Amino acid sequence: MFGISDYGAFVAAIIVFLCIPGPGNLALITSTSKGGVRGGVAAAFGVIAADQLLMWSAVAGVAGLLAAYPSAFSAMQWVGAAYLAWIGWRMMRAKPGDAPVVNIKPRQYFRQGAIITLFNPKAIIFYMAFFPLFVNPQTHRGLVTFAAMAATVAALTLAYSLVMIVLTHFLAERMRANPTISRVLEKTAGVFLIGFGVKLAISK
Repeated sequence: MFGISDYGAFVAAIIVFLCIPGPGNLALITSTSKGGVRGGVAAAFGVIAADQLLMWSAVAGVAGLLAAYPSAFSAMQWVGAAYLAWIGWRMMRAKPGDAPVVNIKPRQYFRQGAIITLFNPKAIIFYMAFFPLFVNPQTHRGLVTFAAMAATVAALTLAYSLVMIVLTHFLAERMRANPTISRVLEKTAGVFLIGFGVKLAISK
């Protein structure tokens, strides 16, 4: 199909990767709990847009450039780590009655999801390593094949995000009646964001 070998396995692998907890998932959950369905959907489209940019950057060989200039790769890691840690720290320090750490306007949720995804340069390396596993050399159709793969990733990400948004919104409605639980969850999310930032900074 479009030069993709074992399309079913490709779809299954993407679904597995989507379910792995990470900064993108956490941003999606946090945006939904703070901004409702609109906030979650905006964040989801931010993640998808950033993912598409990373995928096509990988196809264009940006991964090779980063490998050739380790300092650029390292700088991107540190910027991304600092951003995640900063958001996490603000969430941990938030007090009852404070303005939400994650902004309310949908375009800002979009930006939040996109930035968190973009500042994970290892995603480019991942796509460079992952895509060739499912490219059929005999039926490969160049950009058409990569476009089909990118479209599949986007569609699956959107479907997964919508499920997460509905579940998060459903639970958030019931937790708003108990501010203590909301504060604990927000601080826990902050701890995880800082943890992701540290992991990104020290990983090689």
